[in-house]
Amino acid sequence: MTKIHVYFMPGMAASSSIFERIHLPTDIFEVHLLEWVLPKINESLKEYAKRMAKNIKHQNVILVGVSFGGILVQEMKPFVNSQKVIIISSVKSNAELSRSMKIAKTTKAYKLIPTKLFENIELLAKFTFGSTILKQKIKLYEKFLSVRDKVYLDWAIEQIINWDRAIIDNEIIHIHGDADEVFPIIQIKNCIQVKGGTHIMILTKYKWLNENLPKIMLGKR
Repeated sequence: MTKIHVYFMPGMAASSSIFERIHLPTDIFEVHLLEWVLPKINESLKEYAKRMAKNIKHQNVILVGVSFGGILVQEMKPFVNSQKVIIISSVKSNAELSRSMKIAKTTKAYKLIPTKLFENIELLAKFTFGSTILKQKIKLYEKFLSVRDKVYLDWAIEQIINWDRAIIDNEIIHIHGDADEVFPIIQIKNCIQVKGGTHIMILTKYKWLNENLPKIMLGKR
C-alpha cells in the first residue's frame, strides 16, 4: 500500500517540535515536518508560500497547519498537489480574525508591537499561545518557540493582520478549540469543534487529535 504523505507546518515562531505528541499510524501515513525560514525583504505571503511549497516533495499530500501555519498552508495550496488541507487553531478568512486584530489592521497598531521584547520567552509565549500559558512551562515554550528573529516576527504579525483572503475555501478542513483565546470560536464558521481546546491544543489535546486526525484524513469522520 502506498503511504499518504502528511506535511505539518507549525504556528508563528514555533518549531516543528510542537508536533512531537502527534502520532499517526505509520502503516498508512508518512509524516514530514516543515520549518519556518526567514522571509526575504518585502516578500509577500503568496511569494513566501510559493517558496515554501518547494519543500513538498510528493504528490497527493495532506497539508496540516497550526495557527499562522494554517494560514500559510492555505496560501501554499495552489502550488501543491494536495488531497486535503487541514488547519488547526487557525482561520479560513480575514473575517474570522479576532476583533482586536481587525482594529489593529485599521489603526496600524500592529506596527507598534515591540517584537524586540519577544526575546523574553514568556512574553512571546503569551502573545503566540494566549494568556493561558503556565509559568512552570516556560522551559517547554523555550523549546517550542525557537524562531525569535525580529525580522521574521515583524513580518509574520503583519501577514496575519493584513491577510487579504475574504472568501473561504470550502475544501479546507478546520479543527478549532471552543476555548481558543487568540482566534475566538465566536468568529469561526464551519469547523470541527474540540471541547476545552485552547490555542495550544496541538500540545494539550493531542490524545483527541491522535484519535481523530487519521479518521479526518481518511474521510471517515
